[in-house]
Amino acid sequence: MPKPQTTAYRRAPGFQAALTTALCLLSVLLLAWRAEAQTYAEKLGFPADTRAVILHVDDAGMSRDSNVGTFRSILEGAANSMSVMMPCPWVPELVRGLKENPGIDAGLHLTLTSEWDGYRWGPLVGREAAPGLVDPEGAMWSSVAEVVANATPDEVEAEVREQIRRARTMGFEPTHLDSHMGTLFATMDFLERYIKVGLDEGIPLMFPGGHNTILEAQYEAQGRDTPPGLGRATELGQRIWDGGLPVLDDLHNLSYGWVPESGADATDEELREYKVERYIQGLRDLRPGVTMVIMHSTDPSPNFKYISSSGPSRKGDMLAMLDHRVQQVIEEEGLVLTTFRELKERRDRVD
Repeated sequence: MPKPQTTAYRRAPGFQAALTTALCLLSVLLLAWRAEAQTYAEKLGFPADTRAVILHVDDAGMSRDSNVGTFRSILEGAANSMSVMMPCPWVPELVRGLKENPGIDAGLHLTLTSEWDGYRWGPLVGREAAPGLVDPEGAMWSSVAEVVANATPDEVEAEVREQIRRARTMGFEPTHLDSHMGTLFATMDFLERYIKVGLDEGIPLMFPGGHNTILEAQYEAQGRDTPPGLGRATELGQRIWDGGLPVLDDLHNLSYGWVPESGADATDEELREYKVERYIQGLRDLRPGVTMVIMHSTDPSPNFKYISSSGPSRKGDMLAMLDHRVQQVIEEEGLVLTTFRELKERRDRVD
């Protein structure tokens, strides 16, 4: 029986060389695909398919009630990270608490807005250094849109650097940087300065540069346009990674809108049950990678209502973090709690 025609091709001059070249190219493409498919968690040395989570409390230092809720959520509950609003009046107490509890993952909630009507703060650089950051009352603007309309990227960068400088002056070295109200993600010019400062200072940035499954679904469900930088998340994430800093795979920023139907009239029990249910479902839905879950844990006193009507939602966050069922689902789902401090240590070991 004659041998198949393909034998002739195998014996043809140059065939083996061409085949070797093709296989090498295929291997390179497969490796490239594998590298692309890797989560940042895996790049940081976590086992494949690890769901690593940062349970992160925003707005520390904003008020005394914020400080109490933040520390309770971390020291007594499941939360394991926070970020501090440096221009706010209750920062000194917060920093003293950090010194009394060394090792807590604590970054800067870089603040360029002052959104409450009767409780306000101004930029640390002062009006003369950054007039575009200051509204007619002498405080920061109330909304992100007003910051975009009035402030220059130079003013934004100067204020960001001053907030880092003040933290260090107080003996507080931030483990990471993120953005209050997302102002630094509002324009590419602002975002570029945010990334520049993080890389200059060697401080990890909150930046979701991975699959962004939850974050993209959030914007779609809310009918909102994604910030311009998130359209370039892969590219910018790679730049941050190449600069020696860790990158997040996803961002869960839904909890601020979790308010039970009873709203401000909700009892503590109603708040706890509602928020626990939401957090449990949110944690179960996480995909592999490093996900930062944002909350605003607060223990509101009677005076907090004069700052904001968000007290019930914030209290619900704290009550959920203190509930054993949240810790239980973390264990049941095999989630791995991590921090920006650990992520930076892991990133340093990669190179």
